[in-house]
Amino acid sequence: MSIEFTETQKNRLTELGLKKETVFRMFETVNEREQTYKIVEKQAVVKNKADLKYLLEQSHKPALCRLQQELADALCEKGFTQVTTPIIISSKALEKMTIDQNNPLHEQVFWLDTKTCLRPMLAPNLYEVSRKILTSQKLPLRIFEIGSCFRKESEGNSHLKEFTMLNLVEWGTPEENRIDQLKQFADMVLKVARIDDYSFHEEDSVVYGVGLDVVSSDGLELASTGMGPHPLDDKWRITCSWVGIGFGLERLLMHREKQSGIHRYSKSNVFLDGVCLKIQ
Repeated sequence: MSIEFTETQKNRLTELGLKKETVFRMFETVNEREQTYKIVEKQAVVKNKADLKYLLEQSHKPALCRLQQELADALCEKGFTQVTTPIIISSKALEKMTIDQNNPLHEQVFWLDTKTCLRPMLAPNLYEVSRKILTSQKLPLRIFEIGSCFRKESEGNSHLKEFTMLNLVEWGTPEENRIDQLKQFADMVLKVARIDDYSFHEEDSVVYGVGLDVVSSDGLELASTGMGPHPLDDKWRITCSWVGIGFGLERLLMHREKQSGIHRYSKSNVFLDGVCLKIQ
């Protein structure tokens, strides 16, 4: 009968960055498993120490920071303008996104008090900034933001309570071009992220309605999209057609590096640039 690593062993090997095929391999005997664990754990510790040394002495910038900069540069070259908006938003802004007390997403929000919260998404601020810009500028308008969002997630292998989002939007996209434009924008972002094993699937979002999900070859959602005209637009006094797409950057890194957990590339006191700091 085949056996696996223990849960404690799996957690430690995942923490050290071992690939799925190693973490979930099977063994004929307990002795084989224990001997293999000692070897691969020791090898992983050595590699983590070497990777940390390289970061401190040569690269100096974690992958998450590098990816943010690479994406910002690529989007600016394509005519997008980067914006930065507050992390603290109002309950009224969420209500405009249909997230009121009757919406299940309401329970995932980090509320600071009855009127303010940590933003669970970038869209409310992008709507607000865009509305103001569009009063004086012509279409099309391309803007994007990269920043932290916060949700009370289960913190499984592919979810975080604090995560880094890239949201981009093009206002004024001709309606007949929306799907093609979404695919082009997704292709551009994923090329920068050095990911090529994905496909597009139609999905009906709780907030944004019908759009496309970008899904990896192993079934991981890499991005979700929206397009307008949309029922939400009236609340923000937006009257043009548009397309938008959002990516979780830690999830992109997890998939690209073929890691079994997302925390290795998150904002963390345990990991730094994919390196486990608990390596003694």
